[in-house]
Amino acid sequence: MIVNSDYRGRNTTSGAKDPQRDSASAGSYSLQLKPHDKTPKYKQIVQSVIMDIERGILRNGDQLPSISELSVEHYLARDTVEKAYRELRERGFITSVQGKGYYVQANDTPKLKILLVFNKLSSYKKIIYYAFLEALGDQATVDLQIHHYNVNLFQEIIEKSLGKYNYYVVMPHFTLDTPKETYQSILNTIPSQELVLLDKDLPELKHDCLRVFQDFDKDIFNALENARDLLDKYSRLVLILPSDANHPEELPWGFRSFCLIHNKTFAVVENAMSEVLETGTAYVVIRETDLVELVKKIRQTSYLLGREVGIISFNETPLKELLNMTVITTDFEAMGKTAATKLLEKHRGKVRNPFYTIRRGSL
Repeated sequence: MIVNSDYRGRNTTSGAKDPQRDSASAGSYSLQLKPHDKTPKYKQIVQSVIMDIERGILRNGDQLPSISELSVEHYLARDTVEKAYRELRERGFITSVQGKGYYVQANDTPKLKILLVFNKLSSYKKIIYYAFLEALGDQATVDLQIHHYNVNLFQEIIEKSLGKYNYYVVMPHFTLDTPKETYQSILNTIPSQELVLLDKDLPELKHDCLRVFQDFDKDIFNALENARDLLDKYSRLVLILPSDANHPEELPWGFRSFCLIHNKTFAVVENAMSEVLETGTAYVVIRETDLVELVKKIRQTSYLLGREVGIISFNETPLKELLNMTVITTDFEAMGKTAATKLLEKHRGKVRNPFYTIRRGSL
């Protein structure tokens, strides 16, 4: 699946400025190639030229080295250089003048081109997406692709897009049986300055890149701590965590830690269908279908929600507010805005996204 924010298309000039102007000469431009990089050489040429345009090293109308000059200087086949120049020309970064050579064709402040790769497109992910677009404004174009937790599809997306974008913003959520080494090796093919991890951190990944993430273990623990006074009247806590939904494996860790520290009886179950309600029990619910099932069960008994049986639901929605449901949630809008803002600032490092508790009557 690919969605293109085409209302923010790339603006390019109709042609290069006067090639005779006093600009950087073709011989003065130094191409950045990495001999031991596994990225194909033609893609390295494309990436180098684009990055130098963005940094202002190359400006509109500057002449690039000829195909022969680049081939000789870097020991490259002419076909490799021709392929790189052809892609740059097709993408609007350079133009050719017959009998004279190749020239940079770009705005003084070119738009960034960003690939956003989500694991799925839910209502929460849409909030992140639109907040990301809004914070970028007209400074970038964004393509959206979905890997559906499938590492093979993810690999295909990245392989086809390498060298075509300035930034790759990735949600690295995959099926729980996917070896971490598999998707980490794919992420390692993306230059660290171009990679942004979104929603989930990968501490094992050595890339010095921007990471805007949820700390699932600590977030759920701290959220329960923040509601501890409400949870004191419950002796038993139950986390309803579907095994078929590929939720982060760190989710139950913080839940178990809270229960052990505060001497709560606890259980982790897959769904609410077979759950027999007991007084003194509070449920932490991930999926909305389980939330609906629990509310139905409670309404069929004489138990009072928020007194004898409690519910905490993951992720805020207008419906949960209407139902007066206590919620623990990350700030999805903040995640999108932070990722865009830090990306534009060329920031690297870790940014933990806000996570908070909304106290309501269900607890």
